[in-house]
Amino acid sequence: MALSSNSNGPRLSAIPVLFRHFFNVFIAPPARAGAERLLMERLWAPWRLAYVAGDKGKKATPAAPAGAAGCVFCDRPAMGPAHDAESGILTRGEACYAILNAYPYNNGHLMVIPYRHIASPAELTPEEGSEMMALCAFLTDVLKEAYGPDGYNIGMNVGSAAGAGIAAHLHLHIVPRWSGDTNFMPVVGGVKVMPETLEQTYTRLQTILEARLQGASAGGDSGTDA
Repeated sequence: MALSSNSNGPRLSAIPVLFRHFFNVFIAPPARAGAERLLMERLWAPWRLAYVAGDKGKKATPAAPAGAAGCVFCDRPAMGPAHDAESGILTRGEACYAILNAYPYNNGHLMVIPYRHIASPAELTPEEGSEMMALCAFLTDVLKEAYGPDGYNIGMNVGSAAGAGIAAHLHLHIVPRWSGDTNFMPVVGGVKVMPETLEQTYTRLQTILEARLQGASAGGDSGTDA
């Protein structure tokens, strides 16, 4: 005998539908967001840059000498300034450096990283903290000139539980954002369209950095080394 509702209550057959709606609205989106960093594919489409601004690119990573803990954020600057273009390092300061993210959320996704191998903001010296934020401010202005974004995501994931991919070495993310840059491709297909290769991004930003640092050198100390 099939169960049915009386005139005072909902049909029992509607319960699975309500549950699916609850799952899709309240449970699935956070789970998808947490897995996005691991599952997101990147479709490199440099021909789209003209539209966004007005062979799939992938940077080959050179073999680096192992650092004290084999940490990539220690190894890259230790290779020396002669290898900065290969490593994606854009600029060096006294306590921190800036580098392209090899797995960007958007073109122009940068990181500011202290040279010291530390895991928490609580371990930053006043000099490191000050230079990190100064570089962040400087680079957001560079990104503004390069891409004209509508906004930025700026922040740190501290610890593996917070989503840090390299939890042992602190790093500050700077991600340029545009209105409508989240479309059906990442939401439905799990693919992020990247309109510019890493090499093109590096060249674009380095050209602006060099011009600014040369201008700063002519007028005084810039506080960073290209």
